[in-house]
Parts: sequence; structure tokens; C-alpha cells
Amino acid sequence: MRQILSITLILGFFFSFYSSDAQIRFNKRKSNKDLNLSYTNPEEYAIGEITFSGIEYLDHNALMSIIGLREGDVIQVPGEELSNAIRKLWDQKLIGDVEVNATRIEGNKIFLNFHLKERPRLSRIEITGVKKADHDDLKEKMGLRTGAIVTDAMIKNSRRKVRNFYVEKGYFNADVNIVQKKDSLLPNNVVLTVNVDRKQRVKINSINFHGNVSDPDQLSDRKLRRQMKKTKERNLRNIFSSSKLIKNEYEADKERIIEYYNTLGYRDAQIVSDSIYLVEENRLNIDINIEEGNKYYFRNITWTGNFIHPSSVLDTILNIRKGDVYNFQKLQRRLSYNPDGWDVSSLYLDDGYLFFHAEPVEVRVENDSIDIEMRVYEGQQATIKNVTVSGNTKTHDHVILREVRTLPGQKFSRSDLIRSQRELSQLGYFDPEQLNIVPVPNPADGTVDINYHVVEKPSDQIELSGGWGGWFGPVGTVGLVFNNFSMRNITNFKTWNPLPSGDGQRLALRVQASGRQFQTYSLSFTEPWLGGKRPQSLNISLSKSRMNTIDPETRRATGFLDVSSATIGLGKRLTWPDDFFTLNNSITLLQYRLSNYQSAQLGFSDGVANNFTFTTTIARNSVNDFTFPTSGSNISLQVAVTPPYSLFRNINYHDESILPEDRYRWVEYHKWIMDNSWFTTLIPGQKRNLVLNMRAHFGFIGGYSRSAGIAPFERFVMGGDGLSGFNFLLGSDIIGLRGYPNNQVLPELPDGPVPRDAGGTMFAKYVAELRYPINLSPAFSLFGVGFLEAGNTWNNFNNFNPFNVYRAAGVGARIFMPAFGMIGLDWGYRLDNLPGQDRTTDRSQVTFTIGQQIR
Repeated sequence: MRQILSITLILGFFFSFYSSDAQIRFNKRKSNKDLNLSYTNPEEYAIGEITFSGIEYLDHNALMSIIGLREGDVIQVPGEELSNAIRKLWDQKLIGDVEVNATRIEGNKIFLNFHLKERPRLSRIEITGVKKADHDDLKEKMGLRTGAIVTDAMIKNSRRKVRNFYVEKGYFNADVNIVQKKDSLLPNNVVLTVNVDRKQRVKINSINFHGNVSDPDQLSDRKLRRQMKKTKERNLRNIFSSSKLIKNEYEADKERIIEYYNTLGYRDAQIVSDSIYLVEENRLNIDINIEEGNKYYFRNITWTGNFIHPSSVLDTILNIRKGDVYNFQKLQRRLSYNPDGWDVSSLYLDDGYLFFHAEPVEVRVENDSIDIEMRVYEGQQATIKNVTVSGNTKTHDHVILREVRTLPGQKFSRSDLIRSQRELSQLGYFDPEQLNIVPVPNPADGTVDINYHVVEKPSDQIELSGGWGGWFGPVGTVGLVFNNFSMRNITNFKTWNPLPSGDGQRLALRVQASGRQFQTYSLSFTEPWLGGKRPQSLNISLSKSRMNTIDPETRRATGFLDVSSATIGLGKRLTWPDDFFTLNNSITLLQYRLSNYQSAQLGFSDGVANNFTFTTTIARNSVNDFTFPTSGSNISLQVAVTPPYSLFRNINYHDESILPEDRYRWVEYHKWIMDNSWFTTLIPGQKRNLVLNMRAHFGFIGGYSRSAGIAPFERFVMGGDGLSGFNFLLGSDIIGLRGYPNNQVLPELPDGPVPRDAGGTMFAKYVAELRYPINLSPAFSLFGVGFLEAGNTWNNFNNFNPFNVYRAAGVGARIFMPAFGMIGLDWGYRLDNLPGQDRTTDRSQVTFTIGQQIR
């Protein structure tokens, strides 16, 4: 029997793409003088048998199919066949080491044994040393799945990902160690224990610049640090900013520094080096070395290729003069898109030249001056061919298309696209952030297709509230507003979800009650496009309210005030002075019925009063967004008049014996209200803008004759949150004034203020409000406000003084959720005392508001 030869035939070369677990080697034992193996002179053998050792869980037949060798195959030893077999085993990533042994040789037959080291599989991951909230994030970052093959590369990558996770949070000294241990429950499985020691968070101690020497005012360290939006020093000025160093944000901030240099004419500025080093265990410094280069200026700007508009017109719009500091970004803005005014492309694109483009080329750089040649391609005017919509799952196409200003057959106009985007945003059915208008030019035939892609958002609202209404007792409210209602599908029950929708109509229902004491019901319907062809709206509303006086002993009603009203209104969109204007006219019939009802304001307890009013409102609304406007204005003038009954009623109003119920059987007055609101972006941002909202509001109620006076049913009531209370039953306008109690800002009379439920016939209110968005997602919008406001009410022109107002300041927040509308919470501090109050009276007031209140 031939002595068993154990010859290790390991590959004689390295494959760089194999796992580092493999130790590739070749050992030849000279225990048999007949065996002479040489890499330079391989010999041929027939495979007598192939066996596998070292395996516990891998299947023998599966391994045979992987290596591709069979008994009887003729191979060279050493040779390519064995190399390929080992390569195929490696490719499966199931093994950590391979040794091929020749157990014996009989003639020309060789008997091979593949000794394998199996890789373990991952059964689970345990993480120690971290907060519970980080567990899921870390597992997601590592990306490991149960059953995966565990390799050194896997462990190394996992360690790197975990450490980077904490480095991005500012833990630059974080230490991560991953330990393997066998799983006692599952064979050939291991548990990876990730031990994390975050150590202390590392903050930026200082950011130092070197080489910024040319302009101490514009290029000081302080100015350059301000250009870094995310990378901030740890100091009191940046108390609300993060001072951790995040690599990708730091790189972006370095680019912002160079962009800032470019705006100042330093066209060749560059950061030549930077260094980050620890100065303490939890503090680091950043040194940035800048090479500024020369400062450049514009010299000659010439135009070529322009035939439609002369160079002088284009120069005027570009508004860059010889000797101006060279600022290529400014040049591009004036050429393509200028947020602060007109630009050259607007001149062409608004006239249909969709294919226009202009390329600025530096044709000469001499000393500190640069000559620019504007190479213009005007192309032909484009005509709109097809207008389509996509993404609308609820709103019907015609509701969207009737709002757009780009119609097939018209010339293309960029301003029409911008206006269409605004109109669709104002509907409130779509997410303004995801509204996308895609023009598709067709140069071959000089046309353009336009697609409006929208993303639906919830627009219906529900109001469910309960509270304590003072002497009303507990008050409950249920309200439903369907802002995208469809009346034509009301009989098609398949479209109900919960009611038919998609036609842009508005249906609102509201019920408010406080047991037997107070109930009010209202219903309104609005069709914004009456007839479907023109933007003419129809509004119909009905309401019914009752206030009972309850005997506290018997708990029975002893009297009541009934208020019934019906309103029909027509509105239209105007085209002059521009198409931001609207005109609305309405007629309201309102009846008051009193039975043993006591009121200091009315002066009588039994009778009927009728109020027939014609109201006209002219308004201009150019705000760019409903939820968080950043530009535009909202201005309106409302005039409400009743017939002048005192001029033809057979009543002597000078006769003081006439009972109030007879004097006010037909209510007469004329009411004027002006509201003004402007929005301006003070500090623009990529996602968040600091916005200033300035508002001014004025109102006046007058009568037709001095003898008849003004009916007591219409008044201005100011103070508090501006939510309706008892006064709305008498037609009063409720005007909020944060920082002051509800309904407490009353006109001053010689013998003191008027009764609390009377109000004034004139008012003025001024508001300055800073707004900053925190989150503007369609499902939940939140922005903070800081405000200064002032207001007052008067009873006649003699006492009117628009500067004699009660002032307040404060902060608050606004939350917008589609299901509930706008909700506001404010803390106001009044700067003045009301009459009858002393200095010890609590000056702070918390107010809660619902809805986008203009006054």
C-alpha cells in the first residue's frame, strides 16, 4: 500500500478581489520521490476522487456543482482547473479559507481533498452604550440582515458606518468595537455585539481664516463666518445654532465662502487648504487658508444675435454698468431670473420666445477689467399646443384647467405660467411645494406642450370643540367644511367619500349649542364658477340662532332672541385695473324677534326688527400662498347699506316717546370697512423666509339722519381673540386685539365706557407681525410669530383719533392642518391699561384663534 501523501496544492497567485480571510500559499512535501510538482512543468492527472473536509453545514453535492469538477476529469496539477474551482467557491462568499490537499496519487490518478473553513451567519445584532432611540437608526445604517454571511469586511464596514453616524452628530472621538460570539441556539451562527462609546460631543471652538487681507470690511473673519450656514462656532451669538461639524455641510459652506468672494469681484478666489484639529477633548478649531486673487470689474458688455430688441433696451434691463464690480452670479440673475425685478429672459419669454437663450462669454481679461459678449439666440415665437394635467386623484380636470392662464393657441408667456401656479396654489387643494409646471418645447413646429402636475392634499375641515362660554355654561360646536364639493354628483352615491367631491364647490355646515340656552345653525354653499364658463361665483347661506333667558330657579325659558338670516351673493373676477381684483355683491335679509328679552344695547325686550342689507366688496388679493404668504397684498373695501327708511317712514324720529321697538322695526345704517395686509420677505432662505406682515384696518358705521340715529344692531367690538361670542347675534363685527380681554376695548363716553355689549361705531387697528416657518409640509404647517399691534373704538367723529390706541406686543404660533384649518396660540402683553384698570392688573393674556383671520 502506497504511503498516503498529503500535499497541499494552494494557488500560486493572489486574487485581489478575494476576502482577506484567505491565506493563499503553496507547500510541496518531498515525502514521495515519484512526485515532482512544479509550477513551470505541471503534470496531467485524472481525478480519482474529490472529498470535502472541515464542513458541518454545507451540502457535499452542492459544493461539487459549484467547483465544476468531476471524477475522471483530466486536469493539470498545478493548473487553471483548480484555480477556477477555488475562485468559484470564493464567489459564493460562504467560506473563509480553502486548502486543496492531494491525499494520494495512484498512477495517473490524483485524489483531492478540499479543506474548507465555513463562514458563520448572522443571527442577531446587539448594540450597547447608546440611547434607545438610536437603536433602529443604527441597525438601518449598518444594513445587516439576519442570515447574512459574516465577514471581516462586513464588520469593518459596519464599524465605519456606526462611527460616522456619531461623527455626524458631533461625537468625533466616538469609539466603536464589534465582537463576535457564537449563538448557543443556532449552529454556525454568531451574534454581533456592537459596543459604542460616544465620548463627549465635540463642538467647534473657533473658525479662523488666513489670507483674507484685501478688504477688511467685506472679507473679515466675521463676514466670512456668516456665509457658513451650517458650520458655526460655539458662542452666545450662535446659541440657537448647532456647532457640530458635519463633513458634507462643511464642504458646502466652503463653497459658499468662494461664492461670496465671487460676488465681490474675486473671480479667481480659492481655498488652498484647510485643517481641523482638536484643541481640547471636546473642542476643535478650523483653519481655512484662502488665496484671494485679483478683484475684477465689468468693462464692456456687447450684444450679438439680437434682432427683436435693440442693445440699448437689453442694457437697461441688465442694468450693469462699466466699472461695476464683476459678479457673474448677478449677471446670470439679470439675464435669466431676477427675484428682485425684471430680467432679459422675461422680456423674451413673456412675448412667446420660448427658445431664447443668451450665453455670456468672457472675451477679454485685461488687468482688473473683463469684457463680456452676450451671444443671443432669439429663435421663433412658440405657440401653446396642448395643455394637460396630471397627479389629480380627486379634483376634476376642468377645475384645474379653468384656473390656468395658458390656453392652446396662445403665445407662450412665462408670466402666465407663474400666475397659473399662483391660482392653483390658492385653491387649497394641492401642495404648493410640489406643484410642478413642465413646458415641453417642440422646436420642429414652434409649439410647446404644458403639463401641470399637482399633488392632492386634504382640504376638507372638521370642527369639534367644547368649552365653557361664561354665563352660557358649557358650549359645544360641530362644524364640517367640504372645500372641494360636487353638487352634480349628489345623486351618484358611488362618488360619496364621505360626500361627492372634485368640482371645487364649497359646502359648510355648523351647529353650536349650549343646552336650552343657546343654539345656532348655519348652512352655506358656494359655486366659484357659475355656469362653468366664467369666474363668477354664487354664494347662498342660511342661518338660525336662538338665545333663551333661563330662570335660575325653575330652569325654564322666560324669554328669547331669535335671529334668522338668508344671504345670496354674486361675485366676479375683474380684468381692470388688473385681474387680481374681484367684486362681490350680496343681499341679506335678517330678522330679529324678541320676546321678554332684556338687553342694555337694544333698549327694548319685545318686538321684531328687520335688516335688509345690500353689501358690495371690492378686493385685490395678490398673495402668493394661502398658508404662509411671502409676498403680495390683500386689500379690500366693503360697504353695506340698508334702505334709508327714516326718509319715507311715517315716523317722527324726533319724538322721544316713540318706543324703541317701533323706531328700530326697520334697521337702517351704512357700514364701511377697509382691510389692508402686505407681505414682504425680509430675509430670504432656501426653505425658510423671515416675512414681515403689515396690516391696517378701519371701520365706520353711520346713519342717514341725525334724528333716527344708528340702529343698535351693528357695532364694532374689540379685544381678545376675535372669536364670536354673544355679540355676533346682533350683527356686530368681532375684532381681535391680542393682549386685552375679549370685548373690553370700548368707546369712552363722558360718564364712562359704553355697556359691554354695545361696542363702537368706529374702529382702527394696526398690526406688524414677523413670521418664520418651522415646518411647511401639506399635512402639518407650523410657523412662529412675533407681533406689535394697537387698536381702539370710538362712538363718533369728534372723538376719533387714529393715534389714540391701546398697544400690545407678544409672540405666538400658527398651526395649519387641512382637517382643522388654521389654529393660533398667542401670548400678548398689553402696554397700556384700559380705563378702570390700575397698574397692578395682570397685563399678559393668552389668546386662542381659529381660522385665517384678517382682522
